[in-house]
Amino acid sequence: MTTRTRTALRTTALATALTLALAAGPLAAPVLATSAPATATTTTTAHVKGPDAKALRAAIAGLPNADATAALVRVGGRGPDWHGSAGVHDLVSGRAADPDGRFRAGSTTKVVTAAVVLQLAAEGHVDLGRPARHYLPDLIPAAYKDVTVRQLLNHTSGIPAPDFPGDTFEEVYAHRFDIHTAREMVASATAKKPEFAPGTGQHYLNIGYTVLEVLIERVTGHAYEREAARRIFGPLGMRDTYLPGTDPEIRGPHNHGYQAVPRTDGTTELRDVTVWGATDSGAAGAMISTTADLERLLTALFRGRVVPERQLAEMFTLPAGVPGATMSAGLQRHVTDDGTEVWGKSGGRWGYNTIVAATRDLSRTLVYSVNSTDAKGYDMNPVAARIIDAAFRR
Repeated sequence: MTTRTRTALRTTALATALTLALAAGPLAAPVLATSAPATATTTTTAHVKGPDAKALRAAIAGLPNADATAALVRVGGRGPDWHGSAGVHDLVSGRAADPDGRFRAGSTTKVVTAAVVLQLAAEGHVDLGRPARHYLPDLIPAAYKDVTVRQLLNHTSGIPAPDFPGDTFEEVYAHRFDIHTAREMVASATAKKPEFAPGTGQHYLNIGYTVLEVLIERVTGHAYEREAARRIFGPLGMRDTYLPGTDPEIRGPHNHGYQAVPRTDGTTELRDVTVWGATDSGAAGAMISTTADLERLLTALFRGRVVPERQLAEMFTLPAGVPGATMSAGLQRHVTDDGTEVWGKSGGRWGYNTIVAATRDLSRTLVYSVNSTDAKGYDMNPVAARIIDAAFRR
């Protein structure tokens, strides 16, 4: 499988950093780029007034267009919150987008998975510094005997991506209902040579969280989906959030997702890609949610209501000694040009791009779902870029 990278369109540095991790599915693994130093700081700049409502309205105006068919946005923090939606539920009916609709949340699932692992660490069931092979001796081969649980969490394991069928969109589309198990994907990845020695580099891939899915199930004796629901979704009241397993449908109200597909005559088809299996991502990116639920997760997590303080520090600490590292356990860090420190996680599934992001003190929060027409493309979605820029504007 060819590794694809993402580059940014002309926009703010913050928008670039937060959206680089959108395409971490089978077709892509982004090269992360940021101006942030390699170790975390406590720097933050409070947003003391409410969000720029005019800029946010302008950011999502004119949908549907060639870039996106819908957008759902929630901006909070200090001052009044702003909620907005634009676009259509689907291109056939043309009716307005459902602002409360469910969507594929992609790699924001990693925030949940990291939280579950950190809870297990707090309970003494998992040692973050211990090799993953200690917990999964039958699955992790000797070549990866030194990879620790912490390195799986922060993408410094050196384990490469597994193989998936297809390189082009049409090839992948033909396999959209294939069933993949976590164990099979881990076996495929670990049959290859390491990309680098554990802890010496950082490469954002799904595979670390696929290993963690199996580890959670081994340690708890329960399915990953059950642990996520019992530990995170239920206690936080995330009633519209679930993990679909082998079901390719989105249950409940939702807006359709589309992919721009070039035709041989030079025109472009917007193909409905709403129904698509997510077993290729599992604990790394299969979650289905809403903006309200993800906002609830974001604020509860940052306030220390999900993971105990000692373990929560892992989510706001970058790996030491790794040049250019921007990813922690479940989150990504960026410092804007004005010194504002923002932590967040992006996600992308075909037809859907998502972000959860906030300043550490929650003076500004952002959650969005953009129904991007090229959610796995090379370039950052212009609608998403405008939303991020407007949300964190001071």
